[in-house]
This record gives sequence, C-alpha cells and structure tokens, in this order.
Amino acid sequence: MKKILIQLDTDPLPSTFDRVVAVDAGADEVFSYGGVTPENVTPLVHGAIFTRGPDELNHTALFIGGSNVAAGEALLAKVTETFFGPMRVSVMIDSNGSNTTAAAAVQAAARHVDLQGLRALVLGGTGPVGHRAAQILAAAGTQVRLASRSLGRAAETCVAIRSTVENATIEPATSTDDDLTQTLDGIELLIAAGAAGVQFLSADQWQSLPSLKVAIDLNAVPPVGLEGIAVTDKHADHAGKLCYGAIGIGGTKMKLHKTALAHLFDSNNLVLNTTAIAEIAAEIG
Repeated sequence: MKKILIQLDTDPLPSTFDRVVAVDAGADEVFSYGGVTPENVTPLVHGAIFTRGPDELNHTALFIGGSNVAAGEALLAKVTETFFGPMRVSVMIDSNGSNTTAAAAVQAAARHVDLQGLRALVLGGTGPVGHRAAQILAAAGTQVRLASRSLGRAAETCVAIRSTVENATIEPATSTDDDLTQTLDGIELLIAAGAAGVQFLSADQWQSLPSLKVAIDLNAVPPVGLEGIAVTDKHADHAGKLCYGAIGIGGTKMKLHKTALAHLFDSNNLVLNTTAIAEIAAEIG
C-alpha cells in the first residue's frame, strides 16, 4: 500500500520545499493543498481518515506547513479535534520550519555542552524559531534567558512556555543597548534567532564573553545576527567559542525533517509537534 502524505499549507501556494522533502523522506504520493484554514480543513481530514480501514491508516499522514506559525497551530488544533476513536492519522506541524530548525539548533549545542543547568540566551526569542528553541531548552533543564526588543513581549512568551513546560526556568530580557550587558552576563550558550537581516551583536560583543561556550546564528541573510559567524560554520572555533551558522545547522535540520516525516508512517496516532520533534532530534544525536 502506498504511503500518502497530505500537505496542508496555510499559504495560498503549498511549499515546494516541503513537498520535495516529503518525497525524499519516502512518501510515495504527496497531495498538496494551499489556503487551508480551520474552517475548510474538515473535509480534507475526512478524506484522509475514511478512505482506508483503521488497520491501514498508518499509510496516510498529514503535514501542516506555511509561513504563519499561529495559523498552523490553529489548523493543528482543528485537525486533531476532527479525529475520533481509531479514525485518525499521524500529523506533523512545521510551519515556517520553526520546529525542525529550533530542534536542530538545540541538538547541535547538546553535542558540545550539557543542557541541564546550562545558562542560555535566545535572542529574537519571541519569533517562531526563538520561541521554540527556548521551549526545547527549558524542557531540557536549561536556565533560559529569552530576549526581545520589548520586555513585555518577552515576558508573554515566557508565560506561554511555562504553560507548556512544567518547572521551566526561564526569564525575559531585552536586547536593547541599555540592557545588553546584563542580558549577556554569564551566558554559556547563545542562539540568535531573529528576523532576516537583523544583527544583534558585533563580533567583539559576543567573542569577548568569558563564559560563552557555544554560539549559534540561525540567520542566513546578511547581515547575520552574530557578526563573525559565517553561514556555513559548523562547530567552527571563533575566539575559543564553538560556532554554527544557518547552513551549518541546515544539515541536521534536513535530516530531522526527513526522519520525522518517515516516523509519521510508523503508526496512525502520532502528533509531531515541538516537543515530539525535539525528542526525535535527540534520538538522532
């Protein structure tokens, strides 16, 4: 029986990237739909769960993508609400690539440092990738400082993460010049996950931090978020810090994306969200 992946994209045009990766991950057929919303997704879900018997539904899976993470999460909630009894299929959400990118970045750091008790700073922490990187770190027992230009927005994201991660050690911070010294104090892991073309720190600012062990910049568009880190850096040594750029993380992200998609066909009841994708990343190592 063929493995069918149904791509539900919240953007008008379904992502060709997600479609290609799905085929490379082993899907025999990919059915792609754009402009999918909670209001119009039910017939698509019914088409997935009513066309094969319950013991065959592990051969059908759903993938939720698109550039809007909030829209993707709303879609996921509606999809899972539509399932009932054995009539369900596995589903993965990776809107804007946020889950796989965040999990890959954290896993890259975990190769070099013990995340338990580590002091980490996530710059751009209120964005899709930064939020999820902070959530994964908090779940691993890391002491997380989540920074944004707005302390209020940072605080709101911290509250959201605490609602998901029990006993999370996370605090809001600002990335403005006035508070930068305090924000950077004592950090051992630095992840920059800001918008394209936004530089957070000069090379001197982060390279001069005596406590810093690992620095990861997830921005591939010049200027990069952390000056001095090349997009292709992969555990490169800069001033005694192990550094990764966006493309350096990309190999792990792609491997994770394909592995997670392949897992969808292991059973018909998986929900691969931020937490589950981070667990797969840890298994990959």
